[in-house]
Amino acid sequence: MANQTRQLAGLLRAEGCSVELVRQNRPYVPAWIGAFPRVRALARLLSYLRSLWGAAGRVEVVHVMANSGWSWHLFAAPAIVIGRLRGAAVVVNYRGGRAEQFFDRSYWLVAPVLRLAGAVVVPSGFLHEVFRRRGVSAQVVPNIVDCARFRLGAEVADAPVGETRGAHLIVARNLESIYDNATAVRAFRIVKDHVPDARMTIAGTGPEEAELEVLVESLELSGSVTFVGRVDNDRMPELYRSADVAINPSLIDNMPNSVLEALASGVPVVSTDVGGVPYLVKHDRTALLVPPCAPERMAHAVLRLVRERGLAERLSEAGRRLAEEYTWERSREKLFTVYTQV
Repeated sequence: MANQTRQLAGLLRAEGCSVELVRQNRPYVPAWIGAFPRVRALARLLSYLRSLWGAAGRVEVVHVMANSGWSWHLFAAPAIVIGRLRGAAVVVNYRGGRAEQFFDRSYWLVAPVLRLAGAVVVPSGFLHEVFRRRGVSAQVVPNIVDCARFRLGAEVADAPVGETRGAHLIVARNLESIYDNATAVRAFRIVKDHVPDARMTIAGTGPEEAELEVLVESLELSGSVTFVGRVDNDRMPELYRSADVAINPSLIDNMPNSVLEALASGVPVVSTDVGGVPYLVKHDRTALLVPPCAPERMAHAVLRLVRERGLAERLSEAGRRLAEEYTWERSREKLFTVYTQV
């Protein structure tokens, strides 16, 4: 969400809009507060609320990038309330694949604040349906991908009869339980049995890193799987250009930007069919979709792409065309219409 926020701010400025970004994670002042977990959490929240109050009094529209759970309660809800108190129009841009579960538990708390917003914007048909079932009319303004930043990825070449060439698989999700990187690693073990010189790069950080490293070692993949940590946004096109297949193994998802970027790069995608993913790509037309927690099915899909050049090229071309539908040029009028209506 942070990358989408920065990208949107830059695009709005390029259109001549004056944009103020209010960060939730500003540096600690004074710096020594960072050594005390509870104090620093309170200090950061107070700093955010103070900045939010000032900014909301200087703008016409408060565009709230909202998510589920504590992120909603601590950051999104105060932004909506403060925006209204300061006389600004409020647009809630709701994201995150856990919305339905969150609403099942907490909609009685969410609804009164949400009603203060002038408009609700979501990036996918999946979230549009989640809000529709709650009686909220949300407008779809998709995520944006800068196709000019991405070139066609690595081409999958024909393998000689009876042989299979090496392949580079990438996973670009944070190392958190909802993204189930472990299934991607287990699928890679199966792929490796058929493609001995295959390799995998995992780009992301998170609490499951140590556990995943142990899994990689236990599956005897240490020489073939590389953890590169967080990759700077400017370097992501380079990573995609090196890839033969992009894997999205998540258990819960909405409209994953990593999938959009892979599509824009012309890299064939294997993804789980959860949440909003089937709203974004269609099986065997723009990606290969598999059930979650199914490493055998995931490995089979990857092997199809490695072995069948025609399939890989068809999905690469279709994915590139699909990504062109998610450019700023396609979304700007929808967003400006929302701004003028609130």
